[in-house]
Amino acid sequence: MQTTLSTLQVDMTPEKPLKGLYVKQFVDENLGNSSYLIASEETGDAAVIDPQRDVEKYLQTADGLGFRVGYALDSHLHADFVSGAHELAHRLGIAHQNQKFQIGASAAAAAEFKHIALKDGDQLTLGHLSIGILSTPGHTPEHISFAAYAAKSETPGALFSGGSLIVGGTGRPDLLGHEHTVPLAHDLYHTLHKKISLLPDDVIVYPTHGAGSFCNTTSSGARVTTIGQERQTNPFFQLTAEEAFVMRATNGLSNYPTYYRHSRAVNRKGARILGGVPILAALRPSEVQREIHSGAVVIDVRTSRMFIAGHIPNAYGIPLVTPLTTWAGWVVPFGSPIVLVADTPEQRSEAVLQLIRIGYDDLRGYLAGGLGAWQGAGFSVARWKSVSARDLHTWLAEPEKPFVLDVRYNREWAQGHIAGARHVEAGSLPEVARAVLPDDRPLVVHCARGNRSTVALSILEQMGFKNLVALEDGIASWVDAGFETLQGGE
Repeated sequence: MQTTLSTLQVDMTPEKPLKGLYVKQFVDENLGNSSYLIASEETGDAAVIDPQRDVEKYLQTADGLGFRVGYALDSHLHADFVSGAHELAHRLGIAHQNQKFQIGASAAAAAEFKHIALKDGDQLTLGHLSIGILSTPGHTPEHISFAAYAAKSETPGALFSGGSLIVGGTGRPDLLGHEHTVPLAHDLYHTLHKKISLLPDDVIVYPTHGAGSFCNTTSSGARVTTIGQERQTNPFFQLTAEEAFVMRATNGLSNYPTYYRHSRAVNRKGARILGGVPILAALRPSEVQREIHSGAVVIDVRTSRMFIAGHIPNAYGIPLVTPLTTWAGWVVPFGSPIVLVADTPEQRSEAVLQLIRIGYDDLRGYLAGGLGAWQGAGFSVARWKSVSARDLHTWLAEPEKPFVLDVRYNREWAQGHIAGARHVEAGSLPEVARAVLPDDRPLVVHCARGNRSTVALSILEQMGFKNLVALEDGIASWVDAGFETLQGGE
């Protein structure tokens, strides 16, 4: 069984950032993000910074260490995940009626729920420590960062930088639309060069966004850094001329999942309370069919090979490891009611976690008995053909050759692609497929190894393309077979 590791819990730090400050980092590799439980070791007062929606991990850790969580602090209105601040408030309100708990958010966010409206220069008390608020716009207009101070100290020991400063890069400034991109890039310049760069070299930096996040301009694989390290190695610290900085921050940015358009509004209003990670209802095939007729979409998280061999017609094929967070959020319309198809309870649980973290929480249930039950009930099954790299190489030399579609990211295409292939990033297919793809030739679709091409093939099936073929193991198999690729171009 192949599953993803949803969240890693990492005891920090490379060195103690501040006497008496406890920090635990929770890394979500699927989103490329980190959240943090921090606490005063002297008093046990604690806060969670940029919490995800499945909050049990924070509460269990805090309870095990005897900490009292008093704050949930969001650095900005997140585009890539739904804040867990309200889940924390709900859980603590039920478990501890006398618990003093507050949500902290930027005053500039205009949040529509009860909260502490934080602005530059404000301070929060965390036991014997304090948390200073820095206004750090650029990634978003309302962005703030959190600096941890010892009592009576004027110099922080740690900075929780959200999406302002990232290891090896910054947060991207274009998520609010083209008209805001350049002004936010200028804000980002001033945040890095006029504020964050003034901090001492030994301040440890804990970003929210990291490697794997679409919110980054660029970043390394590390999750923690220091001001001194970034001063030496981060290209955005090297760019002291404002216009050069802005050009670097706004050029060459990748596409990003479409659900980003909705998440800020959800976080400004405050996400609905789930009361815990949902437990899915088991649905009989006839019940699944009724849900489909009522507008539900089917997301099948099994492996590519299993999906290609047979699936519910017009289901989204998104193998769990693709990851589901990115690709469900890219191709499944936001707010859709969802039915899951998975092989195991573990796969279902992981799929639910990934979906609720990005706000896909209208989960109607799962297909009990899997595809076998669906077929046994007499419902139809869709299948695709597949072709090996060697057979495709032979086929492309024939007069009636197929059309090859490469659905990888732009940078992957530029590094090497099959001669004569057409390139469309998988996330862009719903908008452009009918204009650029033939419907009268076999269509061989590939990505790097097969997961994203399964997503793409399922989209094309929904759009009515019939003669669909998957390249087994993606372009990796083509390269492994020794066949030529071309570089550059579009």
